[in-house]
Amino acid sequence: MNQRCLAILELLNREDSLDVHDLAGELEVSAVTVRKDLAILENKGLLRRQHGCATRVSPNDAGYRMMFDYEVKRRIARRAADMVQNGEAVMIESGSTCALLAEVLVRMKRDVKIITNSAFLAGYVRAIPGARVVLLGGSYDPDAQVMSGPLVGKCAEEFYVDKFFIGTDGYEPNQGFSNVDMLRAEAVRAMARRADKRIILADASKFNKRGVVQLMPVSQVTHVITNEIPENCRLALAQSGVEIVMS
Repeated sequence: MNQRCLAILELLNREDSLDVHDLAGELEVSAVTVRKDLAILENKGLLRRQHGCATRVSPNDAGYRMMFDYEVKRRIARRAADMVQNGEAVMIESGSTCALLAEVLVRMKRDVKIITNSAFLAGYVRAIPGARVVLLGGSYDPDAQVMSGPLVGKCAEEFYVDKFFIGTDGYEPNQGFSNVDMLRAEAVRAMARRADKRIILADASKFNKRGVVQLMPVSQVTHVITNEIPENCRLALAQSGVEIVMS
């Protein structure tokens, strides 16, 4: 995305909706240019267009979460992609950074197969030539655009991969990694059983933050990729044998 698109996302972080002509004035470009940028962002699921304005998507949507700290998440995604080889099959869970990882893999690697429970992720890369995505079945959450529940685990049993990339809603040393949704956490644990390496993608905002349910025991996590980590979290993860990778 160009710098205007990033600026639009930053503005939309602060407002529920943005008028096309107001955006044109703010960015010092024509309304036609703004509409083209909004079309790019809408195609990526990052906003919705209606009646001459742009509005946020649902707060539960991965596209909404992607608006926050986009460049940070992009750097984490690129660092994660460095761990994947051409021709490899990987599992990727739902989440904004996970969707960015999928895009980087499809654009930068050859013949990578992505196995996921995220319909958002599948849609996010659908227009990129060469995208190879297997979407696991399950109960569909239309807001988060993710499959969850026991059927995800049943479908995941058909696969075995070296790496499983996972998003998280929080990490706190006493609780470990956590999520806000029990069914989604259940799906993550089921997918994790089909991978050798379980890699958490977490920007700095996720540390010293508690979710509602435990995502998985820290003992099952092999790597954490982040841009910044508080010292107490770094020490706790290191003591558990988790390798911390900085983006």
